[in-house]
Amino acid sequence: MKTLLKIASLGEAAAGLVLLIYPPIVIRLLFGGVIAGAGVIMSRIAGISLIALGVACWPNVDAGQPFYGMLTYSTLAMLYLVVLGAGGTGGVLLWPGVVAHAALCVLLVRARLVR
Repeated sequence: MKTLLKIASLGEAAAGLVLLIYPPIVIRLLFGGVIAGAGVIMSRIAGISLIALGVACWPNVDAGQPFYGMLTYSTLAMLYLVVLGAGGTGGVLLWPGVVAHAALCVLLVRARLVR
């Protein structure tokens, strides 16, 4: 079971990394289509989610593994949203989304340290 979980976790994280770096190739290979604009942005968010899923599902004896997955997702999502906002891309909820993810990161780390 542990070996299967490692393979699945690595596969999801690798797919997420490719989706984060170059979404058009993944969309073309999976769906035979093309993406542009907001589709690329959302594909990268999906890539971040797959990386976090790989982290959260990595077999470990540590009961805090879901913590690492959520912290990975929230940190990467926050950083990506900052990059988008700094580049001039974003709607009315972009910066509140950055603040929400930053707050979640702080709360997660604080809860972990208190524990």
